[in-house]
Amino acid sequence: MTTITPKILLQAYAVGIFPMAETAEDSALYWVEPEERGIIPLRGLRVSHSLRKQVRRQTFEVRVDSAFSEVIDSCAAKTKTRKLTWINTRIRTLYNQLHKMGHCHSVECWRDGKLVGGLYGVRIGAAFFGESMFSRETDASKVALVHLVARLNAGGFRLLDAQFMNPHLKTLGAIVISKADYKELLPSALIAPADFHRFTQDDDPARVLELAGSG
Repeated sequence: MTTITPKILLQAYAVGIFPMAETAEDSALYWVEPEERGIIPLRGLRVSHSLRKQVRRQTFEVRVDSAFSEVIDSCAAKTKTRKLTWINTRIRTLYNQLHKMGHCHSVECWRDGKLVGGLYGVRIGAAFFGESMFSRETDASKVALVHLVARLNAGGFRLLDAQFMNPHLKTLGAIVISKADYKELLPSALIAPADFHRFTQDDDPARVLELAGSG
């Protein structure tokens, strides 16, 4: 069996597949290629009135890549409402390696010096592959997503892959496309230039909402 390395992982994303585990306790990984793909159109994020208020009030301090390991550990943790997760030790190790290589990023929400929500994903070219998100306070992960979309639009990204559709993502504007349509979108996004760090205005809620399409 081929050992999965960060290089192999990036090659897999580039052809539309990604790894998962059955549970966090299972050391095995398997490759996934959904027949239907969830994506969030970068000009189609749906931001509710209450979420806009959260962003404007700056309820959370938003940081990028300041606590990547803690974000992925939080996404892997069981909660009262999430009894099982698919993020095992091998996945945490691989994505921490990708982070050190500059191919994996976290967007984090902090309050009173504590990490209370966030998300992480993989970046190749102008494509961002969202992996997981978590919240310890109401709307924390949603605020992180608004800031992510603003950052991707500012940086010239073309694709925000959400992998699977679920009711939560649907409320935020995610749509489903076929595997064939996804594979038409992916190649041009992979080779297009984009800059994840171009955006430096996470402390400007008006600009964040404008770039996220909800100004």
